[in-house]
Amino acid sequence: MHAHGTAKSGSQAATPRGCTNLKLRQLSRAVTRHYDAYVAPTGLKNTQYSLLSHVVLLGPIKPSELAARMRLDASTLTRNVQPLLAQGWLVQGPGEDARSRLIEATVAGREKRAEGQRAWKQAQLALNERLGPARVVALHAMIDDCLAVLDAADENEEAS
Repeated sequence: MHAHGTAKSGSQAATPRGCTNLKLRQLSRAVTRHYDAYVAPTGLKNTQYSLLSHVVLLGPIKPSELAARMRLDASTLTRNVQPLLAQGWLVQGPGEDARSRLIEATVAGREKRAEGQRAWKQAQLALNERLGPARVVALHAMIDDCLAVLDAADENEEAS
């Protein structure tokens, strides 16, 4: 294997080593620390910024639809929404019927999202600089590809 973990040319196939989950979690924690350094001064955590952005872009939205769009389970979404409701950045109101609810960003939430977005952009530019744009593009493509394969496998399991 070469230094970057690729297989040597020829018939030798690459063999994964180590735990993919561990490696992804390590990368995720490192990237989260990077973004936190930029976003935290706005008073938002990365998860809160992401949630607020989704609601601003998609809202008003049902919690179940928001959870699906963000790839979160319902309990995680509920836990993450609570501080944003308490800060007055989101409101939860009635939906189409008595049993449904809709989440929507307030004016203050839209302003906070704009502040967070400026910090997030600086974090993204700094990460692009540290990793190099080509590596970031390749990483995004690999992640998107893996998600598509895993989603297709999940859909096939549900269908059978």
